[in-house]
Amino acid sequence: MVIENAKRVLRIEAESIQSLIERIGEEFLQAIDILLFCKGRVVVTGMGKSGIIGKKIAATLASTGTPALFLNPAEGIHGDLGMITKGDVLIAISNSGETEELNKILPLIKRLDIKLISLTGGLNSTLAMISDVVLDVGVKEEACPLGLIPTASTTAALAMGDALAVALLEKRGFKEEDFAFYHPGGTLGKKLLLKVEDLMHKGKDIPAVYEDASMKDAILEISSKKLGMTSVLDNKGKLSGIITDGDLRRLLEKGETDIFRIKANDVMTRNPKTIKGNELAAKAVSIMEQHSITSLMVVNEDNKPEGIIHLHDLLKTGVV
Repeated sequence: MVIENAKRVLRIEAESIQSLIERIGEEFLQAIDILLFCKGRVVVTGMGKSGIIGKKIAATLASTGTPALFLNPAEGIHGDLGMITKGDVLIAISNSGETEELNKILPLIKRLDIKLISLTGGLNSTLAMISDVVLDVGVKEEACPLGLIPTASTTAALAMGDALAVALLEKRGFKEEDFAFYHPGGTLGKKLLLKVEDLMHKGKDIPAVYEDASMKDAILEISSKKLGMTSVLDNKGKLSGIITDGDLRRLLEKGETDIFRIKANDVMTRNPKTIKGNELAAKAVSIMEQHSITSLMVVNEDNKPEGIIHLHDLLKTGVV
């Protein structure tokens, strides 16, 4: 019985969203144009469960490039209407279209000559009659067996809000980089904003020896810089190769007993993988994964080292 009831709820809510598809038409396009050319903010309002949906719609708009905020209409009639100014657009959510607190703020909205977009199932309601654009989010039935608790109706309103936000996103040419700008603390933001030069070790922290350096010097450099490797430079300061902990192990496995008499030039891995400082840190991760390495030399256009980035640096900042 419980399982069947749960399936019934999901079926009703899915149908409520499915029914919206056929309603996307001229009214939706008008709403998009109003929102796209809004000179102020988009103010979303609604009471109770509709208000909760309104908060989510406002948050989605704001995070996708449309300045938006939420206004509780009950607080609006007690002073918070000062949040609304000329040039704003109001999105009002009410299943019935007769929400008392909401309808009380409508006269002021019209006095300010603010465009009003309503999400409602009451197409002949007070809200619908005063709106510039009405988006029909009415449902045949609520998922609640009593028909009292907003369920399917709030789902439909939320879905319509998402449709508006995504359509606006595409109209604005909103890109991943833009999304990252508004989400600098998130993983995506770090992947799309952080560059190699922001994380790399540079200056005296770069492990480096010249080609004719002894392996003793190379080992000391690897140990002191604690990055598990050292770069090897030619006499012009350009990158010739690298020596890693793995290179040392392989040297010993070959039976070499007097490694200190060997020069860095004899042990180094030539033509190592490198990256430029202005590349995204996420690209450094990709190169490391592709070649099963844990560090990358950062070089300039002349192939001279500018830094080194290690997998641990990427892990610490959450890019990986």
